[in-house]
Amino acid sequence: MLELTDSARKELEAYFENKEKATIRIYAANGCCGARLALALDDATPDDHTEEKGGFTFCMNKELLSQVQGVTVNMGYMGFMIDPLVPLPAVEGGGCAACGGGCGGDD
Repeated sequence: MLELTDSARKELEAYFENKEKATIRIYAANGCCGARLALALDDATPDDHTEEKGGFTFCMNKELLSQVQGVTVNMGYMGFMIDPLVPLPAVEGGGCAACGGGCGGDD
């Protein structure tokens, strides 16, 4: 399900250096161009798949995992990047400057 790059692992180690480690949730966050994957600290539920990687426990909703078939957690210039093996669907006709669309949809 999960690949954790060395750069992402090091960033997580730095974050938790003086904190108790918590479960890290991978979830779908809605945006202007559709859903994207993100991270949050959250307890696992019975509806989740959990996996330990690099000394950290990750959880992800089983239905979402079935849709994306697995993820890679990496670091980018703006923070963590969670890349699904199977991309989440994009929203047609909407968007914002950040994702190449125009706010308000089609003219």
